[in-house]
Amino acid sequence: MFSLHDPLDEALRTELHRYDDLTAALLARRGVMTSKEAEAFLAPSYDQHLGDPLLIKDMKKAAERIAKAIEAKERIAVWSDYDCDGIPGGVVLHDFFKKIDANFCNYIPHRHEEGFGLNEKGIDTLKVDNVSLIITVDCGISDVAAVAYANSLGIEVLITDHHLPGVTLPAAFAIVDPKQEGETYPYKDFCGGGLAWKLVCAMLAIGFTGRENIKPGWEKWLLDMAGLSTIADMVPLTGENRVIAYYGLMVMRKSPRIGFQKLCKGARVNQRVLTEDDVGFMIAPRVNAASRMGDAIDAFRLFTTEDEVEADMLAKKLEATNRSRRASSGAVTKQVHERLAERLAQGVLPDVIVMGDPEWRPGLLGLVANGISEEHQRPVFLWGREGSNILKGSCRAGRPDVHLLELMQAATDTFVEFGGHRASGGFSVREDAIYFLEDTLNKAYASLSFVALSETERADSEIILPEATKQFLSRLERLAPFGMGNPKPVFVLRDIAIRQLFWFGKSNEHLRLRLAADELSVDTDALEAISFYAKRELGAVCERIAVGAHATILATLERDQFSRGQPVRLRIVSIA
Repeated sequence: MFSLHDPLDEALRTELHRYDDLTAALLARRGVMTSKEAEAFLAPSYDQHLGDPLLIKDMKKAAERIAKAIEAKERIAVWSDYDCDGIPGGVVLHDFFKKIDANFCNYIPHRHEEGFGLNEKGIDTLKVDNVSLIITVDCGISDVAAVAYANSLGIEVLITDHHLPGVTLPAAFAIVDPKQEGETYPYKDFCGGGLAWKLVCAMLAIGFTGRENIKPGWEKWLLDMAGLSTIADMVPLTGENRVIAYYGLMVMRKSPRIGFQKLCKGARVNQRVLTEDDVGFMIAPRVNAASRMGDAIDAFRLFTTEDEVEADMLAKKLEATNRSRRASSGAVTKQVHERLAERLAQGVLPDVIVMGDPEWRPGLLGLVANGISEEHQRPVFLWGREGSNILKGSCRAGRPDVHLLELMQAATDTFVEFGGHRASGGFSVREDAIYFLEDTLNKAYASLSFVALSETERADSEIILPEATKQFLSRLERLAPFGMGNPKPVFVLRDIAIRQLFWFGKSNEHLRLRLAADELSVDTDALEAISFYAKRELGAVCERIAVGAHATILATLERDQFSRGQPVRLRIVSIA
């Protein structure tokens, strides 16, 4: 059943009188309550809507320490995470240090051999390289022991991270993490790459040896990587993140990085009109595949190389790696589905699903958990073995009301380590505790108070097929880029005739419909609607829809980038 959101109250509608009814309603549902906020949301300003980075806790201290290291020609190491937040964030600092001819190196731990965050093996390697200062990107806030080890070797550590701190903070020289206690900066939802970019801005503000060689505004070219991180890491696209993503997409569309150009070409993405969907569904998976199936350094080298031959080779390598990732993830997904079918035959599924296998590669499990959690609308924890005897996994919430971090905190004694966000996370578990993990998490789930989900799916507005035009879509795109905190507007179309139905893809997993207002409509009036992984996304309704039938459809609007003229099409959310 689909219903519409409640209309705006009269006072709010008056406040947003400059905008049409739909735009005003969409702004209000995103927490935009004043004309000034609406102007900032619809027209983000680089100069006006980005805060002073030096006001972030410990940022000035970190920048001054880096300036001192630059002047003294100390060996600096940028230690970044191996995903599509940490890698682009590492590229941001790489480009900055290269620009000023600093004495530096980049270090990205091997996902399967070293794991997440700082570790003694990597620190030893950097010590041999005479590193005296480590700057982390997208990691470090939980690495108390590793930071202490670095200190014992005479290496100072500057942490830039956006994950939630634990009870004990590392003894780092400076910690830049807006989620730490005592932070007064008004915006706290940066990703790792976004914070790395803010660090560069702070450096440019305080000055350092070689600052005079950087032209005003040069840092804007780094927004391709900061924007890539921000969109890929699924942080809220509100506040400063919206500005970074907004301008980041602009820079990505004209980025001179030969590696980024080659990556877009291999993914069949038109760089000139690249969207947040292209980043989230095409670019980021290829970057993440590097660490999940091989070594993250390949993605890092792709973004930093200036050699076209090397860029072409690395882009093709990532493309092949991503195909391998999909095949491996598909095999694990099939195994999970088989186990779930067996459990369903014996009764209902628990509120929290936990499954694992020592043969499963942990780096693939986030992708699988995401699909399973969406399909069954509940938290899913999947684990495998990484390294010697470490059981590691990924989890996804599956429901907007579930906070995974709170759930794991309620079962904290079961985990060796855990972390993440509301919707996604990672964990490691003791061998002796893995057998009780599902029971423990379900008991924790029962003890928590989650807000009940509505049984109806809400649409922003009701439209008819002739209203789904390029002009209408252009109005909606004023609110882009879309993502967490700024979802795509959703519309309900009632009693639509299904003119044609196609299944496509290697396993016929995707669905394409041709829709018309009624059976008498001419074919040129028909509109295409699409659903990727339809059986997973739409469920049992896929067995019932047929040519000639009528349906009520919940959908978003988008441009078909692969068809001439880029016509408007529907992306199906649900069918009734």
